[in-house]
Amino acid sequence: MFLLRNGVKHYDWGSPSAIPQFLGDSGDDRPVAEMWIGTHPLSPSSVVDATGAEKPLTDVAGNLSFMVKLLAADRPLSLQVHPSRSLAEIGYAREQEAGVPLDAPERVYKDANHKPEMVYALSTFDSLIGFRPSAEILRVLGPLDTPLTQRLADQLRDDPGFATIVGLIEQLLEEGVSAQQVHEIVEKCRSLSAVDFDIKRAYQTAVEVAEHHPDDVGVVISLMLNRMTLQPGEAAYLETGVIHAHLKGLCLEVMANSDNVLRAGLTNKHIDTAGLVACLESGMARVARVTPDFIAYDTEVFSPSGGGFTLAVTQISAAAPDGVELVRSDGSVLICTGGDVRVALDGGAGFALRRGESLYLAPEDRGARVYGLGEVAQVYVPPSRSLRSRLVDVV
Repeated sequence: MFLLRNGVKHYDWGSPSAIPQFLGDSGDDRPVAEMWIGTHPLSPSSVVDATGAEKPLTDVAGNLSFMVKLLAADRPLSLQVHPSRSLAEIGYAREQEAGVPLDAPERVYKDANHKPEMVYALSTFDSLIGFRPSAEILRVLGPLDTPLTQRLADQLRDDPGFATIVGLIEQLLEEGVSAQQVHEIVEKCRSLSAVDFDIKRAYQTAVEVAEHHPDDVGVVISLMLNRMTLQPGEAAYLETGVIHAHLKGLCLEVMANSDNVLRAGLTNKHIDTAGLVACLESGMARVARVTPDFIAYDTEVFSPSGGGFTLAVTQISAAAPDGVELVRSDGSVLICTGGDVRVALDGGAGFALRRGESLYLAPEDRGARVYGLGEVAQVYVPPSRSLRSRLVDVV
């Protein structure tokens, strides 16, 4: 059992207060977007041994197949898609062979891994996730009555379906959209939402996104996407190939150990249109709410099939004076998400954790128990015969 030290990312869409407050720090007014927990080489965690010395987490855990992020968004993230394993392997090998530095702005594939992910909300959390059905996109575009939206609607009406939607995204990115066209669409959205003519919050969302990215093609693309709101304690699973953009809120992201991102807008970073389309064309990827299973009333388990990771959330209170046993696994990451707790083996001293602090539990730490008043989230690789959570597709 090892206490973890984790790095943070100061991306411009982050919140200057949410993660610092969660960690019990004052912050320094810089936006804090993410805290990474895991062994990814771009920001690996370290462990603190019994003497207080630090060493890389890889020294005791090897390379974990999953990663956990504490994410706080004050403004929309880029519209993005994550690749399948085969696309990641091809893309990574190609960029390595070409000698593109890992930190180069045009570098897309930072590793050879796929990146399915699950979002677990710690506050009300809003995202754009996955394409709306063709009929719904047509209902959104029709009332806007601009030359661009009518052209998009005509093409989709002539040949409805997923392939055409992907083709429209490719067309928008390759041909470009002028700031004037975006402004015209936003004004139409603003006027329609003002009179409560809003199709599942599409117009309101476009107006909100345009406040941060007023000239961006992503504003237009947002009209074609579902808006999902998670309340604290709810989770959603995104297979690879799902287009999405988190909008606002605090969450835990659980994912495969990867930082591969193909962008489609709402960003000033490099956009690889061909790579993005290849990810989207891999098929109708699944986006779904995850229904947890319960273990002995204290622990909810979120385990989407195909993700390669499981999240167990355990609540501890005075109702369990002997503590609650954590899920047994072949190595897991544990983060305190609320209160003050203690994690120990066989009633020993263990580690006291406050909100935001984290541990690595080694395979030999089976039987660890958590005591106190609070909540912990544990991430691990599910056994091959473990239960899989029921997924409810977003439509």
